[in-house]
Amino acid sequence: MIYFDNSATGGFKPHSVLDCATTTIRYLSANPGRSAHRLSVTGMQTIVNTRNAFSEHFSCTSDRVIFTKNCTEALNIAIFGTLKVGGHIITTIYEHNSVLRPLSALKEKGLITLDIVEPYEKVDIVSAIKEKIKDTTYMIVCTAVSNVTGFELPVGEIGKLAKEKGLLFLVDGAQGGGHINLDMKENNISMLALAGHKGLYGIMTSGVLLIEDDVDVEPLIYGGTGSESFNLSQPTCYPERLESGTLNLPAIASLFEGVKYVMANRENFALHMLSMTEKLIESLKQISEITIFSQPNKSGIVAFSVKDFSSEQVADFLNKNYDIAVRGGLHCAPLMHKHLGTLDGGLIRVSLAVQNSSRELSFLIHALKDIVKK
Repeated sequence: MIYFDNSATGGFKPHSVLDCATTTIRYLSANPGRSAHRLSVTGMQTIVNTRNAFSEHFSCTSDRVIFTKNCTEALNIAIFGTLKVGGHIITTIYEHNSVLRPLSALKEKGLITLDIVEPYEKVDIVSAIKEKIKDTTYMIVCTAVSNVTGFELPVGEIGKLAKEKGLLFLVDGAQGGGHINLDMKENNISMLALAGHKGLYGIMTSGVLLIEDDVDVEPLIYGGTGSESFNLSQPTCYPERLESGTLNLPAIASLFEGVKYVMANRENFALHMLSMTEKLIESLKQISEITIFSQPNKSGIVAFSVKDFSSEQVADFLNKNYDIAVRGGLHCAPLMHKHLGTLDGGLIRVSLAVQNSSRELSFLIHALKDIVKK
């Protein structure tokens, strides 16, 4: 199968990632850090090494690297763990439901007020956010990259605004992680949630929450941490404060190799993604029945619609007739589709990895030309 669904889960894993994950499963089955024997200690050292790699790549303190099962869990920990009852949060129409649903739940319970902003006329997204800041505002939440179109939000500008106003700044890096610069200090990011299994090349069930030193987050889950076992209260020190229960060592080990792979190649990968998305968009423009909703981008996302077909119909046709994997629908981002006017039919999303070839793109274009003839 030709795999163009990398924004859902990366289809390519470096050999180093696969080898590390399988070796860990085979030889390090002990619970990391819970015991003093060699296997447990070795497992814990693997986790420490991974924390250090994230600390270096994203500019945060290593003990503020929190491992989760996915980006959604990381976002929930950040949102619920910093709740200020009666406070105000600002987010955007570009968000995934992993941001919109927890924020909407807090709003529906009367615990916060919420503004969801969008650019309009000559007002950009930063100005739209600034307009909504008020005395009770305590946090801005936004994605780094739209999972629908690949649009890159001006995270640096939003972070600068948040710092000037003394606000927390939570970034959803599910699509941007591994593709664009998400240096926390440079971009004034308070909390950064990442999906390990996409642009960071880890395996599934790997997520990360990175937290700045001056931010305190209340636990979402309470339980055993291997430390302060005499204490019935959750530890106050990080990372134990937010990591209860057994950690997913194979997934964390895979992230260590994945982050190293990205650190060595990110700039070259970004240039290649720009080139590949530009090539795909130019080819799609040659098909009059197709409307394109993306610009060339570093995250490899191209969204489009086909006249007289729903996005699900196109995705199903490509799957059954050409063995091509793309995603159709709303991509868990309903407000973005409302903004684009595509709520009814959704969009086809082609999401590339650097390992995809020009030949594969040509085959996709051939398949789409076949569809419009139907």
